[in-house]
Amino acid sequence: MDLEGRSICHLPCHLPGTGAFVPEDVAVTAAGLVVVSDLVRGAVHALQHAARAPLGRWVTVGTYQAPRGLAVDAAGRLLVTDYVLGAVHSFTLSPALQPLAPASMLGLEGPCWVGPGPDGGLAVSEEFGDVWLFGSACQPLGSLGVLKGHAFGNPAGVCTDVEGSVVVADEQGRRVTLFPRAREPVCLVSEGLGRPLGVACAPQGQLVVADAGDSCIKVYQYHSEPA
Repeated sequence: MDLEGRSICHLPCHLPGTGAFVPEDVAVTAAGLVVVSDLVRGAVHALQHAARAPLGRWVTVGTYQAPRGLAVDAAGRLLVTDYVLGAVHSFTLSPALQPLAPASMLGLEGPCWVGPGPDGGLAVSEEFGDVWLFGSACQPLGSLGVLKGHAFGNPAGVCTDVEGSVVVADEQGRRVTLFPRAREPVCLVSEGLGRPLGVACAPQGQLVVADAGDSCIKVYQYHSEPA
């Protein structure tokens, strides 16, 4: 979809020979490759385009115990949260869609969503827990709850804006909060949200929120600096 709510294309989630699957999360690489996590089948699929399949066909590029959140970091690595294992897996894909340089960060409790973090790192939300920050070398930097003195209800989607501030959707708190580097947290949206899950900062300066409460994608004009 575009930011006006118009559908650009529809991608049926159907694996050759095995049938339909239910996508949990979706990410798009810089090269335009669409990748989805499949919690039910315990897999990550990528949409491969070929002469025999001009509309694309889904190819499984990884299997995990419970893949949920999915993102692409600043280095182009795919990031996958594994809810049961308590981990974030990272890897790149070859032109033939073979996984390369796999790595894992362990020790999380119920990781659900993941997104790029400040300075090439990543941010991971734990179900009914906290949001953890990791550096570009995957080193732990601490949690937003401790660093900013903020209590989450159930942190869900996470992203980072162009200023390096982390944005978090709180499903239970029904709000979206900005966590600037050197200032106190700022509530960006607190009205009209039912179950905010996904969140993203669009290049045009909008804040995009996926609200499962009313099955809507909501777009807000966004400024990283408070008025």
